[in-house]
Amino acid sequence: MEFGLFIQGYVPGKKSQDPRAEYASFQHEAALSVLADKTNWKYVWVTEHHALTEYSHISANDVFLGYLAHATQKLHIGSGIFNLSPRVNHPVRNAERAAMLDQLTAGRFEFGTGRGAGSHEVGTFNIHDPSSTKAEWDEVAPQILKMWKTTDYTFKGEHFAIDKPHNVLPKPYGPSHPPLWVACGNPQTYTKAGSLGLGALGFNFSPIGEMKPLIDAYKEAATKCTQPLGDYVNDNVMITNAVICMKDRKKAREIAMRPDRGYLFSLVCLYHDTFPKPAGAPVWPAKPIALDEKMVDAAIKVGALLCGTPDEVAEQLQHFDRTGVDQLVFGFPNNFLPGEAEECIELFGKEVIPQYDKDPVHRTSRFREKALMH
Repeated sequence: MEFGLFIQGYVPGKKSQDPRAEYASFQHEAALSVLADKTNWKYVWVTEHHALTEYSHISANDVFLGYLAHATQKLHIGSGIFNLSPRVNHPVRNAERAAMLDQLTAGRFEFGTGRGAGSHEVGTFNIHDPSSTKAEWDEVAPQILKMWKTTDYTFKGEHFAIDKPHNVLPKPYGPSHPPLWVACGNPQTYTKAGSLGLGALGFNFSPIGEMKPLIDAYKEAATKCTQPLGDYVNDNVMITNAVICMKDRKKAREIAMRPDRGYLFSLVCLYHDTFPKPAGAPVWPAKPIALDEKMVDAAIKVGALLCGTPDEVAEQLQHFDRTGVDQLVFGFPNNFLPGEAEECIELFGKEVIPQYDKDPVHRTSRFREKALMH
């Protein structure tokens, strides 16, 4: 199992109206990524969201990823996601952005794609039916691969067209192309991802035990995939979660029980309105749920939270390992005080990751190295 960070530019409350607070958030998350690069972590994923106040202020994630490309040495940097709707990003621009990042990182870029977080976000671009972006993704995704492989690209489809031959530049660093991923918010998307040979970006609301049937369905489909969308099958399931790994067990649990801990989750439930969510989940501005001791224990038991000392967290990870998760990714913007997120990343990286990730080479690199451009 491999591990990564999830970066989104969380700027809660009144800070969301303060550009200097945005700057501080961006700089802090960039610094956490640099620390992760030095402490055995393998991935950092950066969101693309639009007009999602407080929840995520990173709209130009290609810019953020370019910043990280120069600031890191080993981390694979991923788009979580690039929106493939031509009404949001023209397909040529997505092909250019992805290949450019692959070049700047010498092949460390992970190409995560998707259709947007929900109705409010896509409404920013006058898309009033979120389901209409499904057909757009289906048309655009294979065309980006064709743009990378030809010097005289043309296309006429239902959702975009390139009338005269053009050479879309740059091409990916190679060999082949960046690992391909798709955001999976609904059960059927996991099977679709596997059947296309794409990695699954598991942005979910479910405890890890409930995710096993979805992961199993993905793995079965990926195993049977003989004609992947790209040059190779990226047999990978990434799941997001939360971790509080501290030297002091009591401190870790106190962080989990802070009153503002659930505020981000209430924003997730507000904006991600196309994802299934638990009954009774607090939707902003409803008061967030504050955990008590019993609730912390319950969250740990079902895999909704990793919390405790490095030894405790390492033991809790066994549940994820048994479930078939290939990559586990954590966000650190919640309610950590100065220095706490840094302690968590360093402790987890140095004491926990080596117990689960003993291969110095990224899983996606091994897949990519075996592929040849057709």
